Amino acid sequence: MRVVRVSRFGGPEVLSVEKAAGGLPGEGEALVRVEFAGVNFIDVYHREGLYPSDLPLSLGLEGAGVVQETGLGVTGFSPGDRVAWTGLRGSYADEVVAPADRLVPLPAEVSLEQGAAAMLQGMTAHYLSHESYALTASDTCLVHAAAGGVGMLLCQMAKRAGARVIGTVSTEEKELRARSAGADEVIRYTEQDVVTEVERLTQGRGVQVVYDGVGKDTFYADLDSLALHGYLILFGQASGPVGPVDPQILNTKGSLYLQRPSLFHYMGTTEELQRRAGEVLRWVASGELEIRISSVFPLAEVAEAHRALEGRKTSGKVLLQS
Repeated sequence: MRVVRVSRFGGPEVLSVEKAAGGLPGEGEALVRVEFAGVNFIDVYHREGLYPSDLPLSLGLEGAGVVQETGLGVTGFSPGDRVAWTGLRGSYADEVVAPADRLVPLPAEVSLEQGAAAMLQGMTAHYLSHESYALTASDTCLVHAAAGGVGMLLCQMAKRAGARVIGTVSTEEKELRARSAGADEVIRYTEQDVVTEVERLTQGRGVQVVYDGVGKDTFYADLDSLALHGYLILFGQASGPVGPVDPQILNTKGSLYLQRPSLFHYMGTTEELQRRAGEVLRWVASGELEIRISSVFPLAEVAEAHRALEGRKTSGKVLLQS
């Protein structure tokens, strides 16, 4: 089979598609043929070494495919079942051997492409809007990169909760996509000052929560956009990591809250994973949640997929097809 590996940290050029021996499922495991793998910024962080990992590193955490074989003790799945997953290292590959209790069955109404696209970003949007800060109809939230993969899902979930959504984007085309996902107001940060616009749109009160996957470039503007007792949920660092922060700034800006969460702490148990993924996939199946797939690259073109993601050339999910 083929697998994407990194033998040194760096740019997309360090990605290598290599041949490897296929695996066999052990007790409690399943062998899955990968049809589609999700491409996410966390993969970029691993590739660059921002998230420390041992080398050589097999890349990719998310995908969807078809069960080929099950090991002893597996009762929930059979060969031919369609499944999806996230948090499984080495998902940029033709096949994976996965713990069966980390696989999620796909509803019949959800395609393999949708399944691969929904897991990491869909569950991220779910925990952000339901637990990091549980949105209500009385809240206004600021969503950065509102036309991106997480951003469009987060806008939809925020509107589902009744909140008012202010999104940030870079272009007119992305503004239209953010609005189609439910953003009530859109700030084009390439043309407008985010803090000034938030102040205008909230009559000087600020927003109750900022959902920020950008990081370094937006962090201090986030603090200035929050209402008293507001929440800054920093869930990514697409522009680079935020430097050291004096906690006193949270006091001076209005007794603010700051969280740096990870999805993997919100799906730590099998029960939590199945509940969160099941809810997201049910919404996809019913049409309540739209999954936008921006680009699908062959596995052999993984470097181009990373360049497209990092170059902000996408609006929605990027997938690799085996």
